Amino acid sequence: MDIIKLKDKNFKKYISAEEIDLAISKVAQQINEEYKDDIPIFIITLNGAIIFAADLFKRLTITCSLTCVKFSSYEGTQTTNDIQSLIGLKEDLRGKRVIIVEDIVDTGNTYEHLMEILKDKGTKDIKIATMTFKPDAYKKSFPVHYVGLTIPPKFVVGRGLDYDGLGRNLNDIYQVCE
Repeated sequence: MDIIKLKDKNFKKYISAEEIDLAISKVAQQINEEYKDDIPIFIITLNGAIIFAADLFKRLTITCSLTCVKFSSYEGTQTTNDIQSLIGLKEDLRGKRVIIVEDIVDTGNTYEHLMEILKDKGTKDIKIATMTFKPDAYKKSFPVHYVGLTIPPKFVVGRGLDYDGLGRNLNDIYQVCE
């Protein structure tokens, strides 16, 4: 399928499943190398990052643990500046190395919000692994450490990314038709 319809919008195929798989393997290789002598805890941001996280974890060879958090920052196709915590952290993170797992980093607002929470919990260090990154939309000064795919600031769905809850199950990534 090159064009799909979700609700009131059409999307065209943008990135193939094969390209996504290669990008995820590259991220896993970087993490495996950097954390080969350590035990990081991965914090998966729900709902979108769960598919990227599952694909990433299949490729990790290091010892690690994981937990999940849930925030909301989107309405339809637009990001908002209002970050709402829906599920929070319960783990003791003092002195731990943390890797945040995101499906997409665009403005960086959710990432910034989560970093503030994690710093208050006494983490040793915090890095981020994202399947997709929109550098033209990114408004923060802190780095994005592990990037699968760099994309332009257009709305995308598939491989965990959604439009009002739809499209997460698509194996490829689709871009909204203008």
